[in-house]
Amino acid sequence: MRMMNRLAVLAGVALMAFATAADAKTLKLNHNNPEDHPLHKSMEFMGKRVDELTNGDIKIRVYANAQLGNQRESMELMQNGTLDMARSNASELEAFEESYSALNLPFIFANDDHYYKVLTGEVGDDILAASKDKGFMGLAYYVEGARSFYSNKEIKTPADLKGMKIRVQPSPSAIRMVELLGAAPTPIAFGELYSALQQGVVDGAENNPLALTVNRHGEIAKVYSENEHTMIPSVVMISTQTWDGLTEDQQKALKQAARESMDFHRDGWNKQVAAGKEQAEKEMGVKFVAVEKAPFVEAVKPMYDEAAAKSPRVADLIKRIQAAAN
Repeated sequence: MRMMNRLAVLAGVALMAFATAADAKTLKLNHNNPEDHPLHKSMEFMGKRVDELTNGDIKIRVYANAQLGNQRESMELMQNGTLDMARSNASELEAFEESYSALNLPFIFANDDHYYKVLTGEVGDDILAASKDKGFMGLAYYVEGARSFYSNKEIKTPADLKGMKIRVQPSPSAIRMVELLGAAPTPIAFGELYSALQQGVVDGAENNPLALTVNRHGEIAKVYSENEHTMIPSVVMISTQTWDGLTEDQQKALKQAARESMDFHRDGWNKQVAAGKEQAEKEMGVKFVAVEKAPFVEAVKPMYDEAAAKSPRVADLIKRIQAAAN
């Protein structure tokens, strides 16, 4: 009898273990950076944390180097529920949700602390949630520092950009900014930019300093002009279909893991950028040039009125972001 009871208990434990394994979900997360990039490491940290917080019920498998499609393809797959999660840049996201355009305005953030205050506060949360009825939701922002111009000449004023073809992301805000600064905006997929710089298809580009080292653009572009026109975050998103398929506890755990990964990422990002700039200077011969920002700020002012005129929601977000600087 005692043996029968023991067998019954063991059978129950086995059934419970089988049920737990069956209930476990592995979410696929696609992005277009290499595995040694801080973004990839931060997404892996998020996956580790949600695994811990859910006792293995939720796992995240991170696919680097656009294995499951480029950023636009990932967005479309996520919207129709074929892909669970994706990481994209807020600049590209404004084509899918207008709220992100407020984050993409040049010089809207006074400094790094103002930037992070907005991303981790109510404004940031409102923007992440705004797209739920469009097939995806934001979970976390990953800072990518300030973006500046790089080429083979110093760009100290907007006049220096005249006649230059500058690679931009396929974003209305990025295109308009470069137009106002006097250059010819040229949208090219990021993965094609190295060869475009090499072959002279474009004269320069704009990005954070890690593009010089992680993506090896510093092998071709030898001058990085630090005008710091935008601070555009990456956004980790989840398909609305996938989100709705999680339990309330799982959703809470995923949000917590995502939020913790934001702080983890910020710390790692700042350290890697400092090291990257040193590497670009010493090993690649890149020259970093200090820039007076006032002429650039003045040139792009029309973008604020244009963005506000298109959308009352964006107008409100601009006001709230600016108010958070005080």
